[in-house]
Amino acid sequence: MGFMDARPSAPPTADTGPDGWTRLPAAPCAHGACPVWRGLEDRLYWLDTAEQRLWRLHVPSGHSEWQALPGAPGALAPCRRGGWLIALRDGIYHLAGWGLPLERLVDAPYDTRRLHVSTATCDPWGRLWLATSVDARDRAEGAVYCLRARDRQRPELTLVQTGAVTSNGLAWSPDGTRLYWADPHRHTIDTLPLSTAGHWPPTLGARLLLRRFQPRPAGTPAADTAAHAYGGRPAGAAIDSVGRYWVAMEEGGRVVCLDERGHIVTEWSLPARCPTALCFGGPDLRTLFVTTARRHRSAAELAQFPDSGSVWSRRVSVPGRPAPLYWD
Repeated sequence: MGFMDARPSAPPTADTGPDGWTRLPAAPCAHGACPVWRGLEDRLYWLDTAEQRLWRLHVPSGHSEWQALPGAPGALAPCRRGGWLIALRDGIYHLAGWGLPLERLVDAPYDTRRLHVSTATCDPWGRLWLATSVDARDRAEGAVYCLRARDRQRPELTLVQTGAVTSNGLAWSPDGTRLYWADPHRHTIDTLPLSTAGHWPPTLGARLLLRRFQPRPAGTPAADTAAHAYGGRPAGAAIDSVGRYWVAMEEGGRVVCLDERGHIVTEWSLPARCPTALCFGGPDLRTLFVTTARRHRSAAELAQFPDSGSVWSRRVSVPGRPAPLYWD
């Protein structure tokens, strides 16, 4: 089943919010995720995982549009030839271009009744790494998989590591020697060394705790965290040009930047309680884009943060890295 619809958003407007954040001119999403900057197009792409849509915004003109997806998406990754890999619940699909039908590459190798892909990234050798989350959050069955680069032989998806309840924040260090992997359920971020460089099959070493965040206070409703000292759980992430790990803290209303030892070196509040993911973009890669969510949030929270679900941007002093590509 291919893409079904594409519609322009409302006339473009951009608002500057508190603390230097700017709201991008696109309609709010129920649950924005997986932002990716495509420099040759001057466009930002992202997903609405709840409404099953792929969005894109041409930043210079402010024109945005979306296309419907045939299933709930979990991750988005750009391809070297200009297309996309999109993880739906039942497998990994290739999208050759905007408005074209999806091509299924690989069936999901896990129980789709219980698990779904929730994060993905590519390594320096053009392979796609993705991780799964357990819907019920009752067992540590979440795992990391790797998809062989397509220009070497037929796509092959292999299990590499297990042991997470939920997964997010996959990102590679600039030299490709270690993988970052967040478990939002446990409020942890781990690193895993890659000892086999670009060889196949890949092998990851033991998980090392980078940082543990404080969980939500007991008895606090998930949709009502604003009145409590809760810093959120780690969600989508990206690496900057000096190797620091930037992560959106969902329900914490902030993004944080960690150094290689897990220390917080930068922390910024957002005009939304639920930032979900982030990426670097703009002509100089010094713009930080952050997606947010509004689905299942309380009326009081939405009154306080009426632009929840919007995409926000802010200038940074240290540039990021170009979006890692899948070698198709």
